[in-house]
Amino acid sequence: MLKRVVVTGASSGIGAASVRRFAELGWQTVAVARRADRLQALAAETGALPIACDVTVAAQVAALAAEVAATGGATALVNNAGGALGTDSVESSSNDDWRQMFEVNVLGLRSVTAAMLPVLRAGAAETGWASILNLTSTAGLSAYPGGGGYNAAKYAAHAVTEVLRLELAGEPIRVMELAPGLVHTEEFTLNRLRGDATAAAKPYADVIPLQAEEVARVLVAAFEQPPHVNQDLIVLRPVAQSSVFHTHRGPLTPKG
Repeated sequence: MLKRVVVTGASSGIGAASVRRFAELGWQTVAVARRADRLQALAAETGALPIACDVTVAAQVAALAAEVAATGGATALVNNAGGALGTDSVESSSNDDWRQMFEVNVLGLRSVTAAMLPVLRAGAAETGWASILNLTSTAGLSAYPGGGGYNAAKYAAHAVTEVLRLELAGEPIRVMELAPGLVHTEEFTLNRLRGDATAAAKPYADVIPLQAEEVARVLVAAFEQPPHVNQDLIVLRPVAQSSVFHTHRGPLTPKG
């Protein structure tokens, strides 16, 4: 059975960790991101096919789908590309920041999905099944002050995932969603806070957050389930984070 997966946002963080995990389990992988140099390094490490693509540019997305089809097709897609900008209030935030977040988290996800569906259908016709997983966030399930545009974008991505599952009903294509909470990666919070390393370290102080590799293990395990098993929504948090509003800082100790 063809096990070939396309992973967007693969140049760092959860995307790169997912490519590594898929490769460990014998999957053929296609690593997609804007930064070609990082993709080449990941390809040398994992054997992935690297494709440089900005998911917000329609012509590049079309070229991505064509190259995947021409090099062997695919039966799986991970829409991981995304990101956050700023922690300003709705009143004081920038439309430009919101626009950029929607472009990558929502429109990019939609564009890649639409372009890849014919490829996935061809894979399903050959093997019997195909799979899509959208990497969203607990920010798309619970709003919080300062979330603003990121909340809005991830809520939209969550909605798109639910709509897509309804629209593909009757086809052998499962549609899954993974919504992580507090994850420490090398770039996410640093980019959100525009390079302020001191501020970017604060959310992870005195707490054990999730690591990209841990999220990747859960993500890939969803694809490793029997193909008729659809994990509609997986919410993943560190034990210390009981909600977006409450993260325990310090040791975790039994009461009594």
